[in-house]
Amino acid sequence: MAEFNFNDHPHRRFNPLLGEWMLVSPQRSKRPWQGQQEEPDTAQRPTYDPTCYLCPGNVRANGEHNPQYTGTFVFDNDFAALQADVPAGDLNVEGLLQAKAESGVGRVICFSPRHDLTLPEMSVEAIRGVVDVWVEQFRELGAQPDINYVQIFENKGFIMGCSNPHPHGQIWAQRHVPGDPAKETVQQEVYYKEHGKTLLADYLALELRTKERVVVENEHFVVLVPFWAAWPYETLVLPRRVVQDITQLTDEERTAFADIIRRLTIRYDNLFQTSFPYSAGLHQRPTDGQEHESWHLHMHFYPPLLRSATVRKFMVGYELLAEAQRDITAEYAAQRLRELPEVHYKASL
Repeated sequence: MAEFNFNDHPHRRFNPLLGEWMLVSPQRSKRPWQGQQEEPDTAQRPTYDPTCYLCPGNVRANGEHNPQYTGTFVFDNDFAALQADVPAGDLNVEGLLQAKAESGVGRVICFSPRHDLTLPEMSVEAIRGVVDVWVEQFRELGAQPDINYVQIFENKGFIMGCSNPHPHGQIWAQRHVPGDPAKETVQQEVYYKEHGKTLLADYLALELRTKERVVVENEHFVVLVPFWAAWPYETLVLPRRVVQDITQLTDEERTAFADIIRRLTIRYDNLFQTSFPYSAGLHQRPTDGQEHESWHLHMHFYPPLLRSATVRKFMVGYELLAEAQRDITAEYAAQRLRELPEVHYKASL
């Protein structure tokens, strides 16, 4: 019998942030593909679109006019999943039927007035403006008495459910801590109590010893493909210094955060020479008034593309009914991303 090899044989890996296992099946990347082919996002968009609900000066779906903004623009989502004025209500029937009213706030952040720019095509200075808005919004929303978690995120690309190509992200702030951040809170607290250090500080130190899964780094941040990554080119953005939330970043660290986001997303676009789709978001401490010393700020990127700009990873079947599964190893994904140039492919077109 052949000797076991992580690059060739199926195996399971543990995600310490969620306390869950996932399956890696590297041999499946060799299978022929006759399934769905996506349309690569190669559209050449105008700098301004008069029909776009998010462009400066345009009328949104609710009839309100956007200002002639020149940087970032934040507004309450016209079709928010959460509402502030929700009456109290709950249900509990023998512990089997449980429900609770959920209040909150939904906001939209337009990253740029230009309709044709995504984060990898923006300057570090412009992305720094986005980071500053994230800080302001987290501080403002997190200070509200009925808000115990603030989720900042971006869905990029139509195949990730983005309904408008104008560069933007969202914030959902709510009364209860949602599923994955709640799991991460528990896992990080358990580790901190046992080791006296944050889980992600120790994990980052381990990764920096070998750099096998490190993609790109600067003085203050490191991007790596986590050992337990589920999505094909999933990455984790970590500050070198332990901070619980984005408001604790220094001025220099905010700029470094903008720099690392730009360098990572350029690599994503360069991988298959397309506007690379993903869902990405910040995970940080709950805003329930507790210290949460065990929390270590981080940002997840979950991109679906697997083999090319047209073949994606589907989280179906086994993934929905059993556990997460991936077809390429984290090490292979990190190497591919690491070797890509930091000049956007469009610059040479």
